[in-house]
Amino acid sequence: MEAVSEAGLTVGTAVACAAVGVARATFYRWRNPKDASKDTDRQERPAPPRTLSTAEREAVLNELHSDRFVDKSVPEVFATLLDEGRYYCAPRTMYRILAQNQEVRERRDQLKHPEYKKPELLATAPNRVWSWDITKLLGPQTWTYFYLYVVIDIFSRYVVGWMVATRECASLATQLIEETSRKQGIDKNQLTIHSDRGSPMKSLLLSQLLAKLGVTRSFSRPHVSNDNPFSESQFKTMKYQPDFPDRFGSLEDARGFCVPYFDWYNNKHHHSGIAMLTPSDLHLGRAPQILEARRKVLEVAYQLHPERFVKGVPIVPAAPAAVWINPPIPQSTGGSTTLNADTEMSQTY
Repeated sequence: MEAVSEAGLTVGTAVACAAVGVARATFYRWRNPKDASKDTDRQERPAPPRTLSTAEREAVLNELHSDRFVDKSVPEVFATLLDEGRYYCAPRTMYRILAQNQEVRERRDQLKHPEYKKPELLATAPNRVWSWDITKLLGPQTWTYFYLYVVIDIFSRYVVGWMVATRECASLATQLIEETSRKQGIDKNQLTIHSDRGSPMKSLLLSQLLAKLGVTRSFSRPHVSNDNPFSESQFKTMKYQPDFPDRFGSLEDARGFCVPYFDWYNNKHHHSGIAMLTPSDLHLGRAPQILEARRKVLEVAYQLHPERFVKGVPIVPAAPAAVWINPPIPQSTGGSTTLNADTEMSQTY
């Protein structure tokens, strides 16, 4: 602060404070400290002459506590007393007296939204965590839609099941989940399925099916799209395709687009989140062979022209060992950051 004070004489206080990163208000408080003795010597503020006496305040409180007024509002009490020819104080003063005695509150019970827990899901292999959602496809006319149901494996990004329908309902969602689980050979207590809180996702029919299959349910928090990132990303990939139409003429038209699209997405689309592998490569266990073949190609290229690789032998990105939805926040202990064993070896997306 002394350096700021000295420099302020030549370049000005504002410039000196900005140079050292100190707020001017902080500098002025340092230069003119508050006199603590003034606070100790300060006398209490005298009560205004129009303040009610203690006896008058007790009389008002007793009147408000009486049986006939105990369930009445302050304006109702004030008006009733006026009609009886009595005046104690203004309604605002009655409110202040009640507030000083902690007797003012909302009479009606207010709705309190529950605190939703942030989902934290970990997948270390295919068919451990699925994410599913429903998106609208514009129909031939305004306000007409088709509904695309998509179930995606978050570890491999493989679309394990999809369906296009004319409506959004629990029975269709239950049918899709049941058939997809059967095709993928899901055992009990193997799978967690994640979704938002739409009515089909929370339906009793689907809940009963998942309980029968031994599948754990997980839900996003309300209005938090980041809790379901894999489904949202897949929908964006689809709708940003060059051949994605503005509208679909019929249900068959929508299905005719989705069949080749999901074949391309699963088997030909090199996904940036999984080391540029296709979802089917990772889902079906072909990733090690493909990555080893890529490594050999790069080694040959390096041996032919090492001068072109300034950082040495190029490294093939590894496939993810684990994928999270909302990885846990690292905990700091003693100045160092520690994670659990799964987090230390995982790659999050």
